[in-house]
Amino acid sequence: MAQITMEGLTKRYPDGYEAVRDMDLAIEDGEFVILVGPSGCGKSTALRMIAGLEDITEGELRIGDEVVNDRAPKDRDIAMVFQNYALYPHMSVRENMGFALKLRKLDQDEINRKVEEAARILDLEQHLDRKPSQLSGGQRQRVAMGRAIVRDPAAFLMDEPLSNLDAKLRVQMRTEVSRIQQRLGTTTVYVTHDQTEAMTLGDRVAVMRSGMLQQVGSPMELYNDPVNLFVAGFIGSPAMNFMPATVHGDSVTLPIADVRLPQGMREKLGRAEGKQLLAGIRPEDFEDAALTGDARDRGSTFPAKIEVLESLGSELYAHFTVTTDQQIESQELRELAEDVGGGEVPMAGEEGHIVARLDPQSGVRVGQESELWVDAARIHLFDPGDGRNLTIDATGPAATGRGQGPEGRDPAVPPREDERPAEGA
Repeated sequence: MAQITMEGLTKRYPDGYEAVRDMDLAIEDGEFVILVGPSGCGKSTALRMIAGLEDITEGELRIGDEVVNDRAPKDRDIAMVFQNYALYPHMSVRENMGFALKLRKLDQDEINRKVEEAARILDLEQHLDRKPSQLSGGQRQRVAMGRAIVRDPAAFLMDEPLSNLDAKLRVQMRTEVSRIQQRLGTTTVYVTHDQTEAMTLGDRVAVMRSGMLQQVGSPMELYNDPVNLFVAGFIGSPAMNFMPATVHGDSVTLPIADVRLPQGMREKLGRAEGKQLLAGIRPEDFEDAALTGDARDRGSTFPAKIEVLESLGSELYAHFTVTTDQQIESQELRELAEDVGGGEVPMAGEEGHIVARLDPQSGVRVGQESELWVDAARIHLFDPGDGRNLTIDATGPAATGRGQGPEGRDPAVPPREDERPAEGA
């Protein structure tokens, strides 16, 4: 196992296009780090630079204590698991898993020992003599992982390994990947565009956009304290609701209500008095006012006419529309909608569609006006110009890209630049 350190890592193509720009990230020995972002954000390019499949234009890459910028992929002591299984169809599972060891001319008994040990970890013992065509998609992906495990590398690099599986199998394989990584304790870098995978798998998650790191932290740090509008809108499902906001004294005026802010939040927003801001509220920070009990004083209530109700058994999604005479002018919000694949800018005009996640015991009904509640302490306020989150400490998630290992680490985000590169692969 080994630490992976990236300092100022940049990939620039001959035409000047930068797929990755000035990437600083330290991945600790044994840590499981996820690179996540929309298509074209540079996450796969970063992984390929670690693997040696892409040349590094600028910066330094270290695996362990050694600089590996100019080392061939075979000399970096890493193993990759790709989106497609890339198994040899004429070979058995045993032969596929042991093929790399055979090329290294290891003793056959040693190859068998390593393959059988990996097969036990992956629950493939009964399939060792089968061909890939006789296996399910999940089993084939486990064979591909087994081929990496038998090499006992310093690090695993995984490039969207579950994207070819159906939804149910992906959930199952997420658990398998996490269990295997914890058992082996091998440093792992995992690339995905699926934020659910990112939030459920990694020790830390690195969010990328347009070739640049936006924030690095534990899944809950990204969820609770997003440093900017992009991270806030990208992480979470259903996505965060956005609406115009103005701070007046100890309250913030929203299209749904005037909400009294907690003291700590008011102090952070001192310079934003009277300015138009963007408020972000997650669906789960709403509730049916009748069910809030003692928590009612922590927020504000407001009327909402419910248009659609979606019952999932354990939760209830209530959809309603709010109107406002404030027009949001935010390029950041427009770019967020484009980056995450949305067609329209949320709450950009006179009407906005809001989603609230309510307790399934709620008595709200479609077509009726109901009293809902919003948690004042969970409202995020963003600068519409540069997208900064004004309600978190600048010294918190906006620190550095240095991790402190799987047991505890500082979240990170590099300084934001006014000019971003075009989207990278």
